[in-house]
Amino acid sequence: MHLAKEPETDLPVPQVDRRLGRTLCARQSHLARYGHKVKANARQNLGSLLAAAEDASPVDAVDVLAAELVRLLGAGYVGLLIANLSGTGLVRLSHVVGSRSDAGQNERAEEVPLPGTIHEQVLWSQTVELTAVSGGWLALIPVTERGDAIGVLEVAFDEKPDAEAVEALVSAAHSLAYVLIAARRHTDLFEWGQRDIPFSVAAEMQRRLLPSVYTVEAGPLTLAGWLEPSHDAGGDTFDYSLDREFIYASLTDAMGHSTKAALLATLTVATFRNQRRALASPEQQADSADAALKDNAGPDQFVTGLLLRIRLSDGQTEIVNAGHPLPFLLRDGEATQLELTTHPPLGVAAAPYTADVVMLEPGDRLLLVTDGYLERGAANVDLRKILQATSNRHPRQVVQELASNLLDATGGELHDDATTMCLDWYGPAGRRDAAGGASTARTTSLPDAPR
Repeated sequence: MHLAKEPETDLPVPQVDRRLGRTLCARQSHLARYGHKVKANARQNLGSLLAAAEDASPVDAVDVLAAELVRLLGAGYVGLLIANLSGTGLVRLSHVVGSRSDAGQNERAEEVPLPGTIHEQVLWSQTVELTAVSGGWLALIPVTERGDAIGVLEVAFDEKPDAEAVEALVSAAHSLAYVLIAARRHTDLFEWGQRDIPFSVAAEMQRRLLPSVYTVEAGPLTLAGWLEPSHDAGGDTFDYSLDREFIYASLTDAMGHSTKAALLATLTVATFRNQRRALASPEQQADSADAALKDNAGPDQFVTGLLLRIRLSDGQTEIVNAGHPLPFLLRDGEATQLELTTHPPLGVAAAPYTADVVMLEPGDRLLLVTDGYLERGAANVDLRKILQATSNRHPRQVVQELASNLLDATGGELHDDATTMCLDWYGPAGRRDAAGGASTARTTSLPDAPR
């Protein structure tokens, strides 16, 4: 936990009629209404959070949870900021009340930029930050589930919260992560708020092909993926699934752009998932997708891809390469491309696919990319160099930094999707040592951000 060392700052506390995920109570005499100390038994009462959220509508669940936190912790306000889909900022959602003229158009989203801020520090390091503000203290707590950084919880107090209160906040933020995961299954509101750019129909289709969570931490591994779409969405996808014996993963690139590419990608990913859920091997998944494309796509349409299956007991990795750029392996500080058999793309294969076998060692990092990282405009993005320089970064930061570097190199003008997946292998003896939804041993440290 980082404690503030600096004098008071004037972090704003916005006044609104009603915040989704932000219950703001009147600050009578700087929070005096709520008492001067955090209630010592707050953590024991956190079970009431889930009960209160369950009694509410999905769109109000976070509001209700925030109000319950105010009651339990004696806080002045509780605010939730969720990460936008571009990874560049956090979003506060609010609702305009009392208006009937804009039916269905009364939601508001306020974006808070991330780069160089204390909020970014909280997300990357997955630690609680306490900072002195005008009239009291502000606690910033990461809201995370199995390594997926969902957002940041803001809680204001008139006095500095003690260690027991901070522990209660961490538990509350972890509970909030699960409330959000459950609530968003029933509403588009959170998805709407996270969208900082308009989506085309092709982009909508593409997003539905991605896993619902881009990051997963487990004992033996951590995996994160990221898709940076072009101006005319292409057909890139990534996917994964973790079971008792294996983790399955895929990264694909359907030819073309827009809806035609999205349709090809849909057919491919649906076939992968159908076969994977029948416990099929990577070779069987590839053969089935190849057949589905031959039966349903045009003769000149194809999909490139990498399919992996890693055995959790020993790191044995089966990889099928269907006409795709080779993956990178970072081992002992050196990044190399794996030597794999390159088969024809899916949809044009003349023979069954076979898998190469690679044995991962604890400390290894795999990086998979689509050809958006290899095109002319991306020539200044040295993947080997970046991979070696970011070895201390959590995979969720690595994939976002790669996308940021690519956007800088191309001036933001991507002519093809750019997708990447990063996997760290810790071995069967690996332990997460998680606290509040994230591994404390696998987080990324950043220089102290301005408060």
